[in-house]
Amino acid sequence: MSMASSSASTPTSRAAAPLKKAAAASRRAKTAPAAKTPRVGAKTKQATGASASGAKAQDAVAAVVPEKTERVKLVRDSFTMPKADFEMIDALKQRALKQGREVKKSELLRAGLHALAALGEAAFGAAVAAVPRLKTGRPHQKKGK
Repeated sequence: MSMASSSASTPTSRAAAPLKKAAAASRRAKTAPAAKTPRVGAKTKQATGASASGAKAQDAVAAVVPEKTERVKLVRDSFTMPKADFEMIDALKQRALKQGREVKKSELLRAGLHALAALGEAAFGAAVAAVPRLKTGRPHQKKGK
């Protein structure tokens, strides 16, 4: 019984597909094609006799356009830390402001990671040992709420 109901819906959707294609084709035919803009550096009928100033202008345009860089995939995460460590982030942000640079929490944490990665094995071990271990997870809420 389920095959009969699924096969009954298939012919109507197949019949509708050519109608949608025809409607889209008629919309495309009614609209005028957009005027093409010449590419930067492309030779046009006027620019076939390229002068030195034209070449300099193209070089200037090429110098202004930055090269595309790969986007870095970002990962969002959350964690728990003692209030004293959280206040230390604010103190470090104020320290950066005194040097003329505004930083975000994530920038400070990433800078700390890079600083830890640059340490030798003994210094890294000492830095990790100086940080007390915390319970993982979210803090418990009061039962009255």
